[in-house]
Amino acid sequence: MNRVSLIDRNQTTEDRKALLDEIHGAFGTVPNMFRAVANSPAALKSMWGAFGALGGGRLAATLGEQIAVAIADRNACEYCLAAHTALGRKAGASAEEMQAAQAGRSADPKTDAALRFALKLVSDRGQVSAQDVDAMRAAGFDDEDLVEILAHVALNLFTNYVNVAFATPVDFPAVKLGRAA
Repeated sequence: MNRVSLIDRNQTTEDRKALLDEIHGAFGTVPNMFRAVANSPAALKSMWGAFGALGGGRLAATLGEQIAVAIADRNACEYCLAAHTALGRKAGASAEEMQAAQAGRSADPKTDAALRFALKLVSDRGQVSAQDVDAMRAAGFDDEDLVEILAHVALNLFTNYVNVAFATPVDFPAVKLGRAA
């Protein structure tokens, strides 16, 4: 059972409704995560803005989704794992690519480096070394890419924490966590 109210876009304040209507336009529905975050219009505006900004960023949508599933699995966030697996498939990643990403791996060396870096950011709470950054540069990433990867990590930590802390009901096809919760 969810621990915060799920805001109905048709029965809320105008500021919330406007944002939820945008989200509905993008997804054809309002996923439960956004309905939970809508308890705070400021948080919803921040989250939705970050999704929009990163969606228009330099990194491919598939890489963003692969990062998201790796972090979701690491944080035992069933909601984000389900949502981003579906979104990754919609963005063109194969089921096998998404499953490998869930484990923090990829057959593509550049994607593999990005996933390892993202998971290191999470596990070491941002305490990466100069060697870690140099390894990313050697894999073909520049400073813009590095900052954007970090932004994806930060956004996914936010969404993972929302969904785990508030037990958001999963409204995407379920995906089994690879790690023990």
